[in-house]
Amino acid sequence: MKFTDLGINDQILKALEDEGYTHPTPIQAEAIPILLDRKDLLGCAQTGTGKTAAFTIPILQHLYNSKNDHKGQRKVRALIVTPTRELAIQIAQNITDYGKYTGITNVVIFGGVKQRSQTDELRRGTDILVATPGRLLDLISQGFISLKYIKYFVLDEADQMLDMGFIHDIKKIIAKLPEKRQSLFFSATMPSSIIDLSSKILGNYQKVTIKPKQATAEKVKQAIYFVSKPNKSKLLIHLINENPNASVLVFSRTKHGADKIVKILGKSQIKSAAIHGNKSQGARQRALGNFKDGKLNVLIATDIAARGIDVEDLSLVVNYDLPNIPETYVHRIGRTGRAKASGIALSFCNIEEKAYLKDIQKLINQQIPVISEHPFVDDEIESAPIPKGPSKNQKKKIKHHSAQKPRGGETKNPNQSRRNASKKRRRY
Repeated sequence: MKFTDLGINDQILKALEDEGYTHPTPIQAEAIPILLDRKDLLGCAQTGTGKTAAFTIPILQHLYNSKNDHKGQRKVRALIVTPTRELAIQIAQNITDYGKYTGITNVVIFGGVKQRSQTDELRRGTDILVATPGRLLDLISQGFISLKYIKYFVLDEADQMLDMGFIHDIKKIIAKLPEKRQSLFFSATMPSSIIDLSSKILGNYQKVTIKPKQATAEKVKQAIYFVSKPNKSKLLIHLINENPNASVLVFSRTKHGADKIVKILGKSQIKSAAIHGNKSQGARQRALGNFKDGKLNVLIATDIAARGIDVEDLSLVVNYDLPNIPETYVHRIGRTGRAKASGIALSFCNIEEKAYLKDIQKLINQQIPVISEHPFVDDEIESAPIPKGPSKNQKKKIKHHSAQKPRGGETKNPNQSRRNASKKRRRY
């Protein structure tokens, strides 16, 4: 099948040809006809399989076909909500690329920067708005944005929206949307919480799930290193020195940990940069830009900041800390092996992280090969039994849900909870 078989108009086909795209990915081949037919959709496919094009192409075509409907200043008719700044910027760029012959415009807004340049663009009018939840609600409350003309609504990375605590913001946004609209939910994973939410928000929707042979990106070669916590930095330096020309994306569980890794690598004359929620938008964009341009070979990231990182020919992903949520592992290693490329994902596992490894291997339904020949191998970790009972991940989930819904139906300090939620959302 080719894009020319999907009923896409000539203006968009020409732009796709410019990008070198002729054949749709499975999620694109299944989703685009449904969306062109104006039906609601719940779509699930691996990271790196082309979900963004799957929802932007139909929206561009609908808007192009009805572009004469508006009079005077352009009204926002399509809204795409996504969890992070980086992902919002990436989506907006894709819309620009695919829609460059249509005359359809887009604006991207996110927190962490002054709003003046964003509000100036909004005043000029736009067809498509790409936004993170916090900044969107802020500008709606200030009167810069109206959602009453929205005909197309996309919630991208829906699972991460819930994990990042955006559920209340999402509900506020949806409450402001017109009832008559086309709604699209897209995600790389589809936990029961997303299915429950979608059934309440989507209309008579169709579901598209692209199930690969394995849960993780099929062209990503995976391996695990059992290494003690003090030796993780030494192993990372060893791997970077063994692959001097490789582009390496390193995942840290915490912001402090990411900054610490940068300092440790610097002492070994390895230049790197960190991106996380405490970094300014300018710093994050400079670091990511230098990494994409090849001026910087090593980038350290937390999970939230890494959303939207799409780097061509990314050689290596390193899980310096194993994630305590197994689905996060899938997202992380999906940064490499994108589209038709191949990649390598290496993970460090200390004794405390063995329970996380068990959860990950259960989710992806495969055993990750162990590399036992390296200078910092720790045989005791590999042979140590995994503790019985709930894993740390399961305990955290139990604790999280009990905190969300205490017996009394109220949080201990609702005002403080609201303040914390507001701080968190403004950051992204």
